Amino acid sequence: LLLLQVLASCLWLGHSEVVTSFESSCPQFFFRETPPNEAIEPESPAWICQRYKNQYYFATLYDRDRRIPVYSAYIYQPGPGKRPKTWLVEPQLMGLTYPKTMEREWTLLNHFNVSLEQLSESQAILQDYKNLTGLNRGHLNPSGHHGDSSSRTATFTLTNIVPQDAKLNGGAWNNYEQQTMIRRTQGCNTTYVVVGAVPGNNYIAKGRVNKPSFLWSSACCEVDTNHRKAWAVIAENDKNEVQLLTLGELEDVLTQFYRGSQVSLFDSDCPRE
Repeated sequence: LLLLQVLASCLWLGHSEVVTSFESSCPQFFFRETPPNEAIEPESPAWICQRYKNQYYFATLYDRDRRIPVYSAYIYQPGPGKRPKTWLVEPQLMGLTYPKTMEREWTLLNHFNVSLEQLSESQAILQDYKNLTGLNRGHLNPSGHHGDSSSRTATFTLTNIVPQDAKLNGGAWNNYEQQTMIRRTQGCNTTYVVVGAVPGNNYIAKGRVNKPSFLWSSACCEVDTNHRKAWAVIAENDKNEVQLLTLGELEDVLTQFYRGSQVSLFDSDCPRE
């Protein structure tokens, strides 16, 4: 009976939203099923297979202490559609007994006997992002890079959001997401994206939520079975300016920021030059 219970719990964990590793739970969002290496992992990480309406849409490595994502990884599949309005949170950051799918704060407070204080201990909440000056709720994985209503709604989780400079978010960063990506992905069959935030020294919400010092994005595109191309960008989170880099250059910059071992964002088959 004990063995059956252990097996059952293992099976259940494998399908839960907060998981033990991306390789075993939602590897499909990474080129060659290879997530970034451990060099950018925070001290208190949470691996989230972002699940909405019983389906995985992308993957997020979340920093529990700073209450921001380290990165989100997804496949670029843009399409027309409305921008969602509902913000969601991640129940399983409070514990694996909570729902596996992202929910509205209201739903958790009213149907799962959760207090706002309990929810706020595990992650950022809507209140943290109220009354911001000069900052927006900045998506790492943008809704506009997804082709249907459910996948766009899934990006509206606060675990995919950082305090982002408002001018950057609406200006140069938006230009990269909407225009540069369209140009760069010409001829690509599949484009894998990893977009992240470097923690900074400043916080919002009375020290609860970190304001990143830099935002970055990287892409690896499969042209065909023998050809791939890659590119990256980085932006300071207080300037309306985006710098285009090679994948190798971004990895080197991040290695300096994190002061550890060499950062690797994609499988070695992605060109670094």
